[in-house]
Amino acid sequence: MVGRYAVAIAGDIAVYATGNARCTGGAGAVAMLVGPNASLMVERGLRGTYMCHVYDFYKPDLSSEYPVVDGKLSIKCYLRALDNCYQQYRAKAQAVMDREKNGSVFSLDCIDAMCFHSPYCKLVQKSVARLALNDFVLEANPDLTGKYTGLDQFRHLKLEDTYFDRDVEKAFLAASSQLYETKTKPGLMLANQVGNMYTPSLYGGLLSYLASKPASEMAGKRVSLFSYGSGSASSFYSLRVSTDLKPGSPLNRLVGSIANLEDRLAARTKLSPPEFDSVMKLREKTHHLAPYSPQGNPDALFPGTWYLTEIDEMYRRKYARTPLHSDGRGDVAEGAGSVEASEDRKA
Repeated sequence: MVGRYAVAIAGDIAVYATGNARCTGGAGAVAMLVGPNASLMVERGLRGTYMCHVYDFYKPDLSSEYPVVDGKLSIKCYLRALDNCYQQYRAKAQAVMDREKNGSVFSLDCIDAMCFHSPYCKLVQKSVARLALNDFVLEANPDLTGKYTGLDQFRHLKLEDTYFDRDVEKAFLAASSQLYETKTKPGLMLANQVGNMYTPSLYGGLLSYLASKPASEMAGKRVSLFSYGSGSASSFYSLRVSTDLKPGSPLNRLVGSIANLEDRLAARTKLSPPEFDSVMKLREKTHHLAPYSPQGNPDALFPGTWYLTEIDEMYRRKYARTPLHSDGRGDVAEGAGSVEASEDRKA
């Protein structure tokens, strides 16, 4: 497979029943081209992975698309996975530094930007604080007069005892505030504006970071990524941004392609909470329904979008496509047409 390309696509929709979690929902898709001469290069050998069998967030009822969530357990699982993954990553990164004999100790100072799977932005801010706590606990001789000023009382904590310790959380949120502002907050634009996207969430954060500054300011930087999925499975790894800034370089093309990210967000159709609630009630009513003809105006869709027109009594679907051009131009192959596909809605 040397020299070959692959496309990885992460797409999902996060919807919740009426209640406090509904406002955190979102939807999105990110497509990634994987191959040689990349603008973002995975740092080989630097990865920590953690998995655990746990029912923190799952969908046991196939008649509904809403999840069953154990909120407190879900937060604990996320933070525990972050602890384990980062400790593995940190140990591997330290081993590399030891081989290079530069006498340095690995810490968050060695990372230029940090992106996270983002169920909601406050959890990401707490995650930065959590990594700072890990550095503090794992460092053999922390400088208690420098960046750890005022934290001596937490010196001998056990991490597993601190997941819901308010004093610890408050202290390390304060101690890591500058780290969060400079290294993580720039990567939260999509999470803030779209909400949770499940599988694309982390990569939406990476896109947000890349769109936050010129390519020249990111060249050569190390970006850490924490990927998480309930159930649970997680990884902490890092990328290096290319230093190739020549005109037309992969990095310049990538950054240029997302320069209008905020404009794309601004072009969305706004709905009031009651309108959105009405849409969700319709989704609930028609989930797994057959026969069914979807409601809605296809003229509101992006040019070239395939959309569902009908589900017959045998759950077979029919689709049509909007014209590729906003003015309706396009021949038969490009314009609106229909296809039939047999699909079991319950599969």
